[in-house]
Amino acid sequence: MSRMALSLLFLILAAPAGAQSKTGTTIVQFLNIEPSARVAGMGNTGVALGNDLQSVFYNPAALGALERKSAQLSHSEWYGGVNYDYAAAAFPFKGLGTFLLSVTALTSGDILVRTVNAPLGTGEQYSVNDLALGLGFGRQITSRFAAGAQFNYASETIWNSSLHILTFNVGTVYKLTADGLKLGACVNNIGTRTSLDGRDLAILFDQDPDANGDNGTLPATQFTDDFPVPILFRVGVSYPRQLGPRSKIVLAMDAFHPSDNSESVSAGAEWLFRDTFALRAGYQQLFQTDSNVGVTLGVGLRGGIGYSRFHLDYAWADHEFLEETHRLTLALDF
Repeated sequence: MSRMALSLLFLILAAPAGAQSKTGTTIVQFLNIEPSARVAGMGNTGVALGNDLQSVFYNPAALGALERKSAQLSHSEWYGGVNYDYAAAAFPFKGLGTFLLSVTALTSGDILVRTVNAPLGTGEQYSVNDLALGLGFGRQITSRFAAGAQFNYASETIWNSSLHILTFNVGTVYKLTADGLKLGACVNNIGTRTSLDGRDLAILFDQDPDANGDNGTLPATQFTDDFPVPILFRVGVSYPRQLGPRSKIVLAMDAFHPSDNSESVSAGAEWLFRDTFALRAGYQQLFQTDSNVGVTLGVGLRGGIGYSRFHLDYAWADHEFLEETHRLTLALDF
């Protein structure tokens, strides 16, 4: 049965996508920015890794495999000087499961207000700030099967207007073979629609500009359209292979079905030497319509501090038109 499931998965991965792209039609897009430098170096192929805190973002079922308290701090230099930060902590309870707390922040910094009459700036400044708070839970249900879920409260603020929404992630990981071949699946950002609101949408309105003597400065509010969240379905496999007494390799491949873009496939690999030094490489969004990303590279260092272990990882990702992105992650197991 596991061989049949794996064969079907690779048939899906090999099929080019033909879906219509709906890029730019969803809100809270920052929820889909991958924080893990380890997994980003592998082409963001994390849905079936399921073995550490850095893979929980891709699939909350990975929480079921955690046996020690863990913490993760990630920083990314995003496009156009935007900063992305992510923090997470996991707390396992024997016989129950593992709980997760996470915070995600995307900040633009100060931006000049420009108008048609003042293209060099009006002297005012504004900013764009996104924030998400997450609460998750995962459990190893059997020796081979784990499941997990996460709720996120997300907000977007543009100057003095903002929106707020709740989203939900749910995923599973299944160990297909005794040597570690895993199949993972996850749906991210299940949610409703919402719209911006705030004092930036306040205007003065003249109900009948052709009439004389009426009040031409009535206070009014503009309404924006409701927009959906970027739902993303991931399915993939990972396979660890021991190359010798001192090194091993992990191969991974994910397929993506987003609600606002065409389908794609990503693939990546990690080579680990003496459980200390890691090299990673991957390729993102193969087959996606008008994809602007591709090659990813990464490096990592692992070690021990007393009874604790640390993971320090860096990832670089290419972009066809914008500047490349950089991620740095520090993870600790207590």
